[in-house]
Formats: sequence, structure tokens, C-alpha cells
Amino acid sequence: MKNKNLIYGRHPVLDAIKSGKTIEKVFLMQGTTGPLEKELRKLSQMNGFPLAMVPKEKLQKMVPQNHQGVAAQIALIEYKRIENILPFVFEKGEMPLFLILDGVTDVRNLGAIARSALLCGVHAIILPTKGSALVNADAVKSSAGAIQNIDICRVKSLVNTIKYLRESGVSVFATNIPSDKGLHELDLTGPTALIMGDEGEGVSKGVLKEVDQEFWIPQIGDTNSFNVSVASGIVLYESLRQRHLQS
Repeated sequence: MKNKNLIYGRHPVLDAIKSGKTIEKVFLMQGTTGPLEKELRKLSQMNGFPLAMVPKEKLQKMVPQNHQGVAAQIALIEYKRIENILPFVFEKGEMPLFLILDGVTDVRNLGAIARSALLCGVHAIILPTKGSALVNADAVKSSAGAIQNIDICRVKSLVNTIKYLRESGVSVFATNIPSDKGLHELDLTGPTALIMGDEGEGVSKGVLKEVDQEFWIPQIGDTNSFNVSVASGIVLYESLRQRHLQS
């Protein structure tokens, strides 16, 4: 199936990056060395997009034509900076609510989460540059278009972003099993950032060290945890209930 947001070839990819197009991800064939590899790594660092080294077979499957060892996915959205969003939320007199996704790599989960986030009043979703699902056509479809109607930030370091949020007066809470606090015990009425991890690995240890409080979603049964999109919906609805639905 043709992907109109996928470009390929050395000059088209480099031209797209240098012209200021927002790049979702660059795919470089394994074994590529020399000026192209060095330039792409430099541009990746400067522009904050992930650079993936992929086998020749995968690249040929993505692009049957003459790809010259490189392809790039053009972003469907414009990524925002959390440093610009947070002050704006405060200026509007609103209570900030952010959702941080750590290690969520399934595009359908990302889409479903974005839909819940939009409905529950999240001001921005924060994704790491590496180890995160692409905001592609499947993610947009799964979100029923919500992804294009909510601010999304892509950051190099979740740890540094959490430090910035906490220094700015935002309380940061992360899901983790087991924890000594349940979701219903949290106060989500103030400036808040909620961190959800992949249901397989959960929130990474480095990130957990930086949060204000870990919590869990009470459950029964033998299954280890809720699917991350379901868990996100539960957590976000609790924030909505506390902020807007309590009498």
C-alpha cells in the first residue's frame, strides 16, 4: 500500500529535513557509513527526530523503488514544545493536565489514548523521541481524528521534561504495580502530569525515580494489568471526575 507520507532517496530526504518539514522518523539501511550517515545523525540531533538503522529487507519492503538506502516518514502533525504550552495554560487560568507515555509503541493504543485524552481535557500528550509509537495514519484512524486536535510534544528526555514540570509546580504521578497508593487516593485537581507505561514493561525505572508519587489502578482477577489504552482511559476519567464532575 502506497504511503504518501513516506519519502525516499538521499536528496529528497535531506532536502525535506533542511527545508523544515517535520520528520516523524528516518530509516537508514544498516551498514551505511560515510557522509550520509554522519549528516543524518547530526540532523537527527539538531531536529529531534529518531534515526533508525534497519535491515535492507525491511527498507525494501517499505519502499520497493530505488531508495538509495534511506527513507523518511513525514509527520502528519506539528509537534509542540511543552515549554510553550505550560505557560499558555496558566495564562488562560486553567489547571494544567498532561499525559506522558513511556514506551507505548503500538500505534492503535496511541490513537485510542489520544481520543480519551481529548475527551478528558488533557492539554498535551508528551512522547519520547525514541521508543514511542509513530503518529502515522493508523494512529490517526484509531484516534478518530483526535490526534490532530490535541497538542503533542516530542521530547528527547522524559527525565528532563519531568524535572521541568515539577520545577514549574506540576505534580507528576506514575502508574506502577505494586504501589502504596490507589488512583482514587490521588489529588488530581492541581497542575498534574500522569505517566502511563507500556503494559509489558511499565514505566521505566529512571522515570519512576523522578516522580512525586507512584500509584496503581485497583483491580481483581489474575490478569497482570489493564491494556495501556484502557488504563489511560480510567486514569484520565478520574482526573475529569475530580476536576469537573464533583458536586
